[in-house]
Amino acid sequence: MSLFESDKSAERLPVSLITGFLGSGKTTLLNRLLRHDAMKDSAVIINEYGEVGLDHLLVERVDGEVAVLASGCICCTIRSDLEETLRALLVRRDRGEVPPFRRILVETTGLADPAPIVQLLLNNPLVSHFVRLDTVVTTVDAVNAARQLDRQYEAVKQVALADRLLITKRDLVNNIDALELRVRRLNPGASIDSVMHGEIDPAQLFGAALVDPEKKTADIERWLNEQAFTGVIEAAHERGHHHDHDHHTHHDHHSHDASIASFMIAFDDPLDWMAVSHWLTHLRATRGEDLLRVKGILNLRDEATPVAIHGVHHVFHPPVALAKWPDADRRSRIVFITRGIARQDVLDLWQAVRAAA
Repeated sequence: MSLFESDKSAERLPVSLITGFLGSGKTTLLNRLLRHDAMKDSAVIINEYGEVGLDHLLVERVDGEVAVLASGCICCTIRSDLEETLRALLVRRDRGEVPPFRRILVETTGLADPAPIVQLLLNNPLVSHFVRLDTVVTTVDAVNAARQLDRQYEAVKQVALADRLLITKRDLVNNIDALELRVRRLNPGASIDSVMHGEIDPAQLFGAALVDPEKKTADIERWLNEQAFTGVIEAAHERGHHHDHDHHTHHDHHSHDASIASFMIAFDDPLDWMAVSHWLTHLRATRGEDLLRVKGILNLRDEATPVAIHGVHHVFHPPVALAKWPDADRRSRIVFITRGIARQDVLDLWQAVRAAA
């Protein structure tokens, strides 16, 4: 009998987050997505109508907060907080007061830190029993992103927490190689696409959750087989640090993102869950603010199937027992995206926890 909850993600409603800095094309993307037939059974939660220009004609205003769009999608505003809005929307769906929907898209404000929303979806029992985090999509403005990443930590964090990165306004810039390299270094696990005028197939965008049953194999492989690339990234990090220290006249290109590290730790032998739990608990307690995102698949002693872990800052989703391994690799593999925490720091703590056991 497993200690862990089995993967019930198929039974919960997927919630995807669309984030990105001011003017980076979130609303354009949303407008295009909602025109696809496959998205007709969506609910969209936005901050306020005034800020977001959805160019659908509002067919029917159910009340002050909820409208049914011409496409059949439901659109509502965040009231006091997202938790209350989500729960109210689910209640109304169950009562038949609004058309049924099968997914929810949440658009954040351009200055928002996405972490609290991700945490709410990962581990708030009033919400996470009914919905699951599906995909964090971040729009990255090809024209302005370099400047925003230099000056705004929120912009760096939006990139670091993403499952999917969409580079927008690609037609206005001749070469995006440097920008692609920069966001890839910040977040090696995310897929990167360029989009013109928000045009992308929704099937390409959604379904990135670690425990999403349909996309599970591809996603875990993408997230967790980054060893070779991570070595390149860490070497580039070192060069970046030296570069900035040596050339003070040069604008500090990595002012916010030099401290962001992405790395994977793999274990060949099955792990003891108590040791892993103590290790992660200690990391969260001492360095939670700097633990931007953690995703992993664990081979645990006494567990027949792999166990998935997923956390942002101090908040972790309860571990989930997956139905089967996604591939032939049976190693435990954990990807960390951190601020100011080196891979060696995390390994040293692991050794200390094991020594104390």
